[in-house]
Amino acid sequence: MRKVLFIIILAVSAVLATAQDKNGYQLPPEAIVSLIDAPLTPSVNLSPDNTSMLLLYRPGLPTIADLSQPEFRLGGIRFDPSTNGPSRGQSVNRITAMKIDGTLLGEIKGLPAEPRIGGVTWSNDSRQFAFTNTTDNTIELWVADAATLTARKIDEGLNGLFRGSMEWLPDGSLIYLRTLRGRGKAPVASTVPAGPSVQESDGVRGESRTFQDLLQTPDDEKIFEYYATSELVRWDGSASTAFGSKGMITDVSPSPDGKWFLVTITGRPFSYVVPYYYFPSRTEIWDLQGNMVRRLLEKPLQENLPRGYDVVNPGPRNYSWRSDRPASLLWVEALDGGDYHAKEMQYHDQVFSLEAPFAGDAAPFIATEKRFQGIIWGNDNLAMVMEGLSKTRVRVTSTFAPSDPKGTLKKVWELNSDDRYNNPGFPVTVPNTWGRSVLLTADKGRSLYLSGPGASPEGDRPFMDKYDLKTGKTTRLWRSEAPYYETVSEFIDPVRGLLLTTRQSVTEVPNYFIRDLRKGTLKQVTTFENPYPQLAGVHKELVTYKRNDGIDLSFTLYLPAGYDKTKEGPLPTILWAYPREFNDPSMAGQVSGSPYTFTRISPSSVLVYVTQGYAVLNDASFPIVGVGGKEPNDTFVEQLVADAEAAINKAVEMGVTDPKRVAVSGHSYGAFMTAHLLSHTRLFAAGIARSGAYNRSLTPFGFQNERRSFWEDPELYLLMSPFTHATKVKDPLLLIHGMADDNQGTFPIQSERYYAALKGAGAITRLVLLPHEAHGYSARESLLHMHWEYLRWLDKYVKNKK
Repeated sequence: MRKVLFIIILAVSAVLATAQDKNGYQLPPEAIVSLIDAPLTPSVNLSPDNTSMLLLYRPGLPTIADLSQPEFRLGGIRFDPSTNGPSRGQSVNRITAMKIDGTLLGEIKGLPAEPRIGGVTWSNDSRQFAFTNTTDNTIELWVADAATLTARKIDEGLNGLFRGSMEWLPDGSLIYLRTLRGRGKAPVASTVPAGPSVQESDGVRGESRTFQDLLQTPDDEKIFEYYATSELVRWDGSASTAFGSKGMITDVSPSPDGKWFLVTITGRPFSYVVPYYYFPSRTEIWDLQGNMVRRLLEKPLQENLPRGYDVVNPGPRNYSWRSDRPASLLWVEALDGGDYHAKEMQYHDQVFSLEAPFAGDAAPFIATEKRFQGIIWGNDNLAMVMEGLSKTRVRVTSTFAPSDPKGTLKKVWELNSDDRYNNPGFPVTVPNTWGRSVLLTADKGRSLYLSGPGASPEGDRPFMDKYDLKTGKTTRLWRSEAPYYETVSEFIDPVRGLLLTTRQSVTEVPNYFIRDLRKGTLKQVTTFENPYPQLAGVHKELVTYKRNDGIDLSFTLYLPAGYDKTKEGPLPTILWAYPREFNDPSMAGQVSGSPYTFTRISPSSVLVYVTQGYAVLNDASFPIVGVGGKEPNDTFVEQLVADAEAAINKAVEMGVTDPKRVAVSGHSYGAFMTAHLLSHTRLFAAGIARSGAYNRSLTPFGFQNERRSFWEDPELYLLMSPFTHATKVKDPLLLIHGMADDNQGTFPIQSERYYAALKGAGAITRLVLLPHEAHGYSARESLLHMHWEYLRWLDKYVKNKK
């Protein structure tokens, strides 16, 4: 009897253990694991003089233990209280250097045993580069000599809360933000509340988005202020000295000559409904000694945010330095009170200029008819101003002479920002004597160089052009040619016509090359290896087709290696997409991407399932077009269904897809799309939605590109909420969400409530919440488990559908 009882106990224990194991992190097949664990190709950091490059190597994916470290979420920021810096993100653990001709110089010497490097930044003269190293309890500042490749520690205690930790000055000195010396122990939130958390509105109409990680209690305020407070420090090559006022410094921008600083400091009263960048702040100009020479702006707390097309806050905005002058400050102010459509007028934005030493009144500089979007500086005789409107998506670029800002603007281009085919490219810039980007000119200032993606019906074909400013004539200097996809990284020597490019093909991993435009030669610089040899033989094809209303669409088709449709027949298929809004049908169908790129596998990509016998329709076009004065979302569902039908019909017509075994999947707005397609069609055997928003009443002041509020069009919000259509879902739907989602509008409760609705309606559904994961998933365990969930769902409800 004891023996039988013992066997029963063992059997029950084994069953319980197995059940418990299935609740832990699971692994997909080894073919997928090997793709996720593939080594990362190093990134390249080119020196300002274009003679050297740093190769920055990153380790593999972080672990769930890394994501489980203490993290504060305050004021719209997530940070590590142990280091006073970022709590998430990948660091560099190795740096090597090489000459631009490919000659390897060696490893950086003097680094700590297990570095966690970030923020690698070259000095203007290319003789040094700085970087941070994060330890268990601080962020260190390091500087390396480019000649000897030797690094040394300069300081510690950097404040990385607001990310931009350091910047070089033209004289070779370095400025950075540091936590206060002797600041004492950090405040600790009381376990016993001092009272209720209170918010109050004064009756002024105002709206705000659904921000995350906000302050909630007085204790939160104290903790945020402690970690946010910094002092500005300058390292002169031998010693570090603090200067200026101490406070919650959020931004520091030195003038091109390095003698002045544009500083923004935030302060109280804090808010519980908006992040720190809407808290009260003051913007000032300091000199090298830290003296405030002028206060430019005192901005109050802003909880009532402007909403609508081309609506901005009244008053000064977008402070910046002229790149072509030693110390000339500019900003822009709306002439229409902030509401572009409130009144008819010729000019809506006015740019102002203030020269060092910043005394007296600012001078009107240049006015724009549309919303000001920026200036590309050249010299006193040439600059380019950009303006545009978000509603019509028109973008206008004009040239003007900064020495005569009230002179005539010469329009160079006017186009729709969605019009990729007619995009003339972006003007090429080079560093000037202060290390700031200015226009690269030729022919004694009569011509510019333009570089762009070169979108076309056959895919992107990047180019380099010369543009004659007087005649408007464009001369093609070079264009990427099939079967390669080659992009310009830098114009390293305009006199000799040398480009640094990145070149790749379907079978060749991206590598850097030097292209000689005059000789027509090509020299390889780097020799990065293929991290995915197991994908050899996978078929990749750019496929174009039409929607039922004639709009051109496309997807990139991936088929398993060795697949023969005549022998194996149509395959189970995954459609991956993300809807995008347009206001012009002709631009909605423009092809993006290239059929000649090397297949990169991001850790969360659905492309891994091509190793498991699935066809993948990747990045399928899902345009939502507004025409005839209508907003795109007025016919969102109808267009979504038409997009899906067109993609499936094309894949079926090609003989590669079984129409009864197609899954749809997407992330964020793509998850929103997935839920809608399972609500309003029976096109799919199953769906998988990641980190989506499904109840639009929880984002009542707009979402994605929708500017209307819930109260302006409640029917639209209900129609566009998959939550309200839960009873229509008849096919299996898997929901995945990060439990620490930090994206506006996609709180985890969106998936939790939607799952409850689906379950209540009797749908086949499953909810997977990934611990510590934000809107994008990063831990190795989470990503591998996600793929396990995907494949299990796909195999059960798609590949082996009964």
